[in-house]
Parts: sequence; structure tokens; C-alpha cells
Amino acid sequence: MDLLLPHLGLIFWTLIAFLIVFFLLKKYAWTAILKGLNDRETNIAESIASAEKVKLEIAQIKGENEALLTAAREERAIMIKEAKATKEKMIAEAKEEAKTQAAKILVDAQAAIQQQKMAAITDIKNQVGKLVVEVSEKVLRRELANKPEQENFINQLAQEIKLN
Repeated sequence: MDLLLPHLGLIFWTLIAFLIVFFLLKKYAWTAILKGLNDRETNIAESIASAEKVKLEIAQIKGENEALLTAAREERAIMIKEAKATKEKMIAEAKEEAKTQAAKILVDAQAAIQQQKMAAITDIKNQVGKLVVEVSEKVLRRELANKPEQENFINQLAQEIKLN
């Protein structure tokens, strides 16, 4: 049991060794240790503040990105709507122009048909007139060759004129 209980001399020399180490550490190492701890604490505080600042900036940038994305979507929707309206307008204009062109072509075709019809009728009239003149000439030659028949024909024509 003697081994477990320290003697008074051992306690004294342990206390003196402790005090010497304590004063040496206090004079030379304590300021450096405290300075290191303070520097580390300051560095950690600055890092935390910087991280908070970066976090706020990221949140702000994220909000701006969302706003830009929303604005871009709205602008895209407006552009698509305008493009569809322009497309429909162009289609309507093209249809209207096609209808106008078709109507013009139809009117031109009807005019051309009418002209050709009139030309054909005029040509037929001329041919009929020539045939009538030729037939009349042949009939008159035959009729004029016989004098009693000629007088009879003139009387018949006069009666027809009176009846009309």
C-alpha cells in the first residue's frame, strides 16, 4: 500500500516542476497558442460569414434565374402566338389571293370563250350568208329563165309582204 500513497517530497518536487513548466509555457508558448486559437477563430468566423454571403448570393442568383426563365417562357409563348397569327394571316392572304386569281382566270376564260363564240358565230353567219347568196343566185338563175314563173314568184312575194 505504500506504493499507492505518494510521499511529501514527491508532491513538493512535482509541484515545483509543474510551476516551472507552467511559467515557461505562460511566458513563451501561451501567447502563441492564444494567438493561434484567436486567428483560427477569426478565420473560421470569416469563412462562415463568407459562406453565408455566398449562400445569399446563390439564392439571389437562383431567384434571378427563375425570373429570367419565367420571362423567357412568357416571351417564347408570345413569339409562338405571334408566329401562329402570322402563319394564319399568311395562309388567309394566300387563300384570298388564290381565290382572286381563280376568279380573274375564270373571268378571262369566260371572256375568251365569249370572244371565240362570237368569232365562230360571225364565221358561221358569213359562211351561211355566202351559201345563201350562192343558193339564191342559182335559184334566181333558174327562176329568171322562165318568165311566167318569174311573175308568179313576184306576186307570191308581194302577198307574203302584205301578210307580215
